[in-house]
Amino acid sequence: MSGILIRGSLVHYESFGRGQPIIFVHGWLGSWRYWVPIMEDLAKDHRTYALDLWGFGDSDKGRERYDIEDYVALLQDFMDELGVWRAPLVGHTLGAAVAATLAAAQPERVSRVLAVGLPLSADAINRRLLTAASNDAMARLFWHRQRPYPEVELGMSKMAHNAAALTIQSVARLDMRQTLAEIQAPLLMVYGDRDNVISSDHVEELVQPQYEARAIVFPEAHHFPMLDQAPKLGRLLRDFMDVNTPEQLQDLTVKQEWRRRTR
Repeated sequence: MSGILIRGSLVHYESFGRGQPIIFVHGWLGSWRYWVPIMEDLAKDHRTYALDLWGFGDSDKGRERYDIEDYVALLQDFMDELGVWRAPLVGHTLGAAVAATLAAAQPERVSRVLAVGLPLSADAINRRLLTAASNDAMARLFWHRQRPYPEVELGMSKMAHNAAALTIQSVARLDMRQTLAEIQAPLLMVYGDRDNVISSDHVEELVQPQYEARAIVFPEAHHFPMLDQAPKLGRLLRDFMDVNTPEQLQDLTVKQEWRRRTR
C-alpha cells in the first residue's frame, strides 16, 4: 500500500506497470480497487495510478473536504507529488467530473479525458440518489437489478458516512456542459445503457458543434462498465490513447458488436 501526505492528510494510491502515466479516479461508491482489471491490462505499456479521494478507501476521513473544488486541487497536488506534469485522466462519475474540471482549468496538465458515467447536469442523476440519506440507501440504487461487485463493496465499507451524499450534491450543482466546452484535450465519454444511476439519454447534447467530444454507450453495461465489460473498455482506452485531433476522435474504431449510435 502506498500513501503520500497532501495538505497534511493521507492520500492512499496504488500503481502498476512502467511507461507513460495514466491516472484513474473513482466515483461515488467504492475506491481505487474497481480500476484494477483495466490498470493491470494497461500496465504492459503504461504506469497506471489510482488514488482514493478523501473520504473514500484508505485515504483521510478526518475533515470534510468532499466537494469538486477540493478534489480538483487534490488531483493536481497528487500529480505534483508524483512528478507527473501531464497525463491522461480516466474518471468515473465523481472522478469524471473532477478530471473534466481539471482539464478545463489546467489544459497543460491533461492530455486527454476518458469520462465514464459523467452527468452533464443534475437531470441525468437518479433523483432518488439526490435525496438518499445513507450509504446503504444509495447502495441499493447502485445495485438495482444487478449483483454487487466485491471490489466496490469493499470500498463502500470504508467510506466516510457522509462522503457519498456530499459528493453527489456537489456534482449535481454543476453544469458540466460549460466545462466540456472549455476542454481542449480529446474527450471520450462512456455510458452503460443499463445504468440505473446516470442516464445516457443526455449524451445527444454532445453531437452539437461546440463540443469536440465523443459519446459511446455500452449495451448490457450497468453503472460499472470497467467491471461489466473490462476487456472492451480496456481496448477502447488503448485506442483512445492514440487520438490527438477531433477528427481522430470521431473516427475512433469501436467493435461492431458493442457499438450503439448516439446520434
